[in-house]
Amino acid sequence: MTETAFYILLSLTEPRHGYGIIKHVQDITDNRINLGSVTVYGTLTKMQRNSIIVVFANEKRKKTYKITEIGKQLIKQEIERLKELHSNALRYEGDFND
Repeated sequence: MTETAFYILLSLTEPRHGYGIIKHVQDITDNRINLGSVTVYGTLTKMQRNSIIVVFANEKRKKTYKITEIGKQLIKQEIERLKELHSNALRYEGDFND
């Protein structure tokens, strides 16, 4: 899973529209990640096509997205993968110090 996809899904702990996702990702990454609208909407379209998210509400050109059960399973698996990665990084990081 890409970092962009991960943070988009992580933002869907509650239904959000595209701009809300962009702002949430900025907030939780201390502005390290600034997603562009083309990137976000392209990723959202793919996720919707793969039943990872659904449109929760559609008002005046403003779609609100919600994570599906499939999406929840994917994010849980990714979180577990990242925990393992983090654990191994901590375990071996000292081996690279001179």
